[in-house]
Amino acid sequence: MLISVAADEVTGVAGALIAELRRRGHETLAHGALGDGEREDWAWASEAAARDVATGRAEQAIVCCWTGTGASIAANKVGGVRAALCLDAATASGARRWNDANVLALSLRATSEAELGEILDGWFAAEPSAEASDRANVEHLREIERG
Repeated sequence: MLISVAADEVTGVAGALIAELRRRGHETLAHGALGDGEREDWAWASEAAARDVATGRAEQAIVCCWTGTGASIAANKVGGVRAALCLDAATASGARRWNDANVLALSLRATSEAELGEILDGWFAAEPSAEASDRANVEHLREIERG
């Protein structure tokens, strides 16, 4: 799977993220401090990764900043993106399952390398729910987006 990755600084798990994704067999597109010659600020870096998902350039994205909050907010401003800030594997799994999240947001401050592995396990193991109520909620998000 091609995954767009963004971080506003190379600290915490940012340095390990791309290596871990590649170890799992994924290809990556890097933005912000992880890319070359791009603006590193969280809003710009997260937007770039989210746009990769929205345009179909990447299947999913992972965006990071110190708390993960700004990265998730920026990604969610891009139409078609459902970014979820996840601090543990259960939240990551639920975000994929119930919310059909396509962008994972991580905190560079609060996520250890061990937690990163667990979060990615939960994220990649889950599939979007086929339950009618879950699909209706995701469709309602699209309606909200359209205004």
